[in-house]
Amino acid sequence: MQIILTGPDDADLFENLHDDVFDAPPQPDLLASYLADPRLHMAVAIVGTQIVGMITGMHYHHPDKPPQMWINELGVAEPFRRRGIATALMQALSQHARGLDCKEIWVVADPTDMAEGFYASLQWERTGERLAMFSHTLHDEAAQG
Repeated sequence: MQIILTGPDDADLFENLHDDVFDAPPQPDLLASYLADPRLHMAVAIVGTQIVGMITGMHYHHPDKPPQMWINELGVAEPFRRRGIATALMQALSQHARGLDCKEIWVVADPTDMAEGFYASLQWERTGERLAMFSHTLHDEAAQG
């Protein structure tokens, strides 16, 4: 297994991608945009020549907080789970976050047994009790009349 921190020139890596890594196949224009954005980060796990896992994150800061890395998604194809790939991806993104002077790395996850077990194995501290997600689809207000 090889872990690669991706960059703007790595779109060709995604030509051999296991179907179970992302929720849907990456769209070329969105992938290129993601890989080119300096605040967005992705590491991939490759077995042979195929991407079998990924982790994405964003580093940011607020006027009252030092830089942090937020983990957006972590995915490993089902046939490759429980082999240390998710841990290796997390370690790669954590190391990258240190290099960006981030003082904290965090994730919001459904409190499933799998998530609880995984983050406990990393010795991460659970800081919340519940998860609530709120969303709103943005429409072009002018087009709605």
